[in-house]
Amino acid sequence: MRVSSLAVAALAAAAVFSAPAAQAQAYPNKPIRMVVGFPSGGAPDTLARIVSEKISPSWGQPVVVDNKPGAGGNIGAEAVAHAPADGYTLAMGTVGTHSINGSLYSKMPYDMVKDFAPVILVATTPNVLVVHPDVPAKNVAELIALARTKPGGLTFGTPGVGTSPHVAGEMFNAMAGVKLTHVPYKGRAMAIPDLLGGHITMMFDNLPSALPVVKEGKLRALGITSAKRSPSAPDIPTLAEQGLPGFEADSWFAIFAPANTPKDVVAKLNAELNRIYSLPDVQAKLRTLGLEPVLGTSERLANYQRAEIAKWAKVVRESGAKAE
Repeated sequence: MRVSSLAVAALAAAAVFSAPAAQAQAYPNKPIRMVVGFPSGGAPDTLARIVSEKISPSWGQPVVVDNKPGAGGNIGAEAVAHAPADGYTLAMGTVGTHSINGSLYSKMPYDMVKDFAPVILVATTPNVLVVHPDVPAKNVAELIALARTKPGGLTFGTPGVGTSPHVAGEMFNAMAGVKLTHVPYKGRAMAIPDLLGGHITMMFDNLPSALPVVKEGKLRALGITSAKRSPSAPDIPTLAEQGLPGFEADSWFAIFAPANTPKDVVAKLNAELNRIYSLPDVQAKLRTLGLEPVLGTSERLANYQRAEIAKWAKVVRESGAKAE
């Protein structure tokens, strides 16, 4: 009986210690949901759908993109923060949802760090300042001069409070000494028609979204928000070189899982997403859209996020921006 009891105990212990490994080995065995806190058509949605298209052949399970727009991306991010930590619900996070909003909103429905497990930093992109063709300003200096003659009279639309286009506009107000009126929308798809129709004056749009419309001549690009000109749009000067030295307001996109997701699952996700976003056709598509692939380890994302939270907290504080 003693031998039998020891054998049973050993088998039970082995089962306990092998459970995480078995879970990771079995993952995924059902569809994965990737939540995007913005409407379809923008950079976060595009990046999520690339995974949806590429992952099924290798993993045999679909990735379903779930758009949950609103509150500067907070609604979508909150859904993931409170989801089971099993790797089957992921967030396409942004600079807003995971670095800006914590400073901008007086009350957050989630903790940007504690409620998430970093998976991978996917890509970065600058914003570009675009205006309706009827706006008389042909460059940033002329726009600033125009804005000073009409305090509060010029408007800038954004995909929502807390997005990088919003904070870029607030930075512009502070650094240029002007007062542009913020007009938030529930996503870029709602803002662009008003800009094309001349109902709002301008927008700090993500470069991937803005480039096609600029190339069609429907909008005029005055400046880009990166420290250097973008290889995707080398003819667009930076705001820094047009009289606003130090102006930098890039966007970034990263994938997060709920906190306490098993490390083996996070590692498996990281490896597969590195593979997908490194595919030559995917890399070419991203650069055509003005997105610069980053990739790397989950630790790289964690370190990057910490630095960005500190950076944007300072920007929000100095600009005086607040969530409406």
